[in-house]
Amino acid sequence: MSAGAVVQAALVAALRADGDVTGAVTAVFDAPPVRSARPWLMVEEPVLTPWGTKDAEGWEARISMLAEDEGERPLRLRRLVETVGAAVEGVPGDLGEGWRLVTLAVLRSRIVRAGSQRWTAVIELRARMLRVD
Repeated sequence: MSAGAVVQAALVAALRADGDVTGAVTAVFDAPPVRSARPWLMVEEPVLTPWGTKDAEGWEARISMLAEDEGERPLRLRRLVETVGAAVEGVPGDLGEGWRLVTLAVLRSRIVRAGSQRWTAVIELRARMLRVD
């Protein structure tokens, strides 16, 4: 598995294992849902840039997570953004497939109106990982 696929799968697994996250959304996806009730959360494919050392392959992944909800105000999405930030702290350092997570940080988040009563939250993360095999 590629470094991007490994870190995306680890994030999806950590979010699905967190009771606060699963209690706040109908589902956590790794691709855009075809049909799902709102609110839902999706971990997008990472954008990778080289982040290695002289003797170890490494990648920096920029990962966006999208959440959609309905309502007059984005109250549930505000709580979800905080919940997701806490949940990603539980991603294990050993990602599997020979990859080790060095750092994982929430960079920024934003909530925007996506329709008359629809809202979208974007949460951006940075993960740095090294090959350890």
